[in-house]
Amino acid sequence: MDRERSEKPAFKGKKMKKKACSFCVDKIEHIDYKDIAKYRRMLSERAKILPRRITGTCAKHQRQLTVAVKRARHIALIPYTND
Repeated sequence: MDRERSEKPAFKGKKMKKKACSFCVDKIEHIDYKDIAKYRRMLSERAKILPRRITGTCAKHQRQLTVAVKRARHIALIPYTND
């Protein structure tokens, strides 16, 4: 049991490369809720909004993305869930 605790996890010590915000790279100031193709890959297969740590989106664009997805869902451009 002591041996198991003394071993370090595989990911500890390795630094992960920080992901760049795709919206900042493309110099997008505002995310439009009607442009579904831009933010479709930021949704999971169950149509949930993926977190920043997975997508690499900056805080500013993540907030805009959340509002855009919610607006698009409300007017039925994208589904609330995928069955």
